[in-house]
Amino acid sequence: QTIQIYAKNLGLVSYTFQIMNQITWGTLKGCVINGVVYGDTSMVVGIKQISNEVPEYYSLSQNYPNPFNPITIIKFGVPERSNVVLKIYDILGSEVTTLVSEEMDAGWYERSFNAVSLSSGVYIYRLEAVSTAEQSEKFISIKKMLLIK
Repeated sequence: QTIQIYAKNLGLVSYTFQIMNQITWGTLKGCVINGVVYGDTSMVVGIKQISNEVPEYYSLSQNYPNPFNPITIIKFGVPERSNVVLKIYDILGSEVTTLVSEEMDAGWYERSFNAVSLSSGVYIYRLEAVSTAEQSEKFISIKKMLLIK
């Protein structure tokens, strides 16, 4: 059973789903809309900066573990402050989810992806980063991962 609560002009604010005996839930604590901060945005859940070391260039690593069931980690490097978008697609090219869509400082990051509600198969993840200093500089990298249940 899945319960999702949406707010007008905002989107998903709360969800609960149960698979077998495991219940997963989440609630929006805060957000930024058109530059205005609402609620508590002090903690970004799921995106972890893993090093203060600044990479020399943009990088997208192969997810690990791969194949996975149902959680995998995606690591990426950003050499300068950039607008970063990390999306997951199914093998037909339909967007499954957006894992990251924000301006990020230079550094190494990792993001977990939980595919508990998805079917076994090949999925694609795509990182797009645009430097905030030089907007003409765009990095795009695409990799495949395999979910086996």
